[in-house]
Amino acid sequence: MKLLLEGVGSALRLTRRTAALLALLIALSPAHAVEPGEMLKDPVLEARARQLSQELRCVVCQNQSIDDSNASLAHDLRVIVRERLVAGDSDAEVLAYVEARYGAFVLLRPRLTPQTVLLWGTPFILLAGAAAYLWRTRRRRRAG
Repeated sequence: MKLLLEGVGSALRLTRRTAALLALLIALSPAHAVEPGEMLKDPVLEARARQLSQELRCVVCQNQSIDDSNASLAHDLRVIVRERLVAGDSDAEVLAYVEARYGAFVLLRPRLTPQTVLLWGTPFILLAGAAAYLWRTRRRRRAG
């Protein structure tokens, strides 16, 4: 009887671990908020729409693409992207249209422009500053 209970207890622990691991994997997997009614019948156009949706920021959620967001504005943007593709726009034209309508903030990877130079250059400036600090500190230690 004791052996049977130990086996059941071991199985329950394994089941709990498996359930916890499964829950973690589900939580970490990317969520796609595209609804079936939004999807285009043409698989090539739908693939382009999904790619473009990954490049556009949900202005409500801010750190999610419109492909991942459940916000109603993200839904509207996904519909606009698909409408523009069906109308025959290129990927660049779709992005330009959405950017003109919602501003550069809607792009998850902003273009390099005079307004975004500081945004793109800040990591390099910080890296150069850290390198200069380390170099000066090391030089002082050798001298002193």
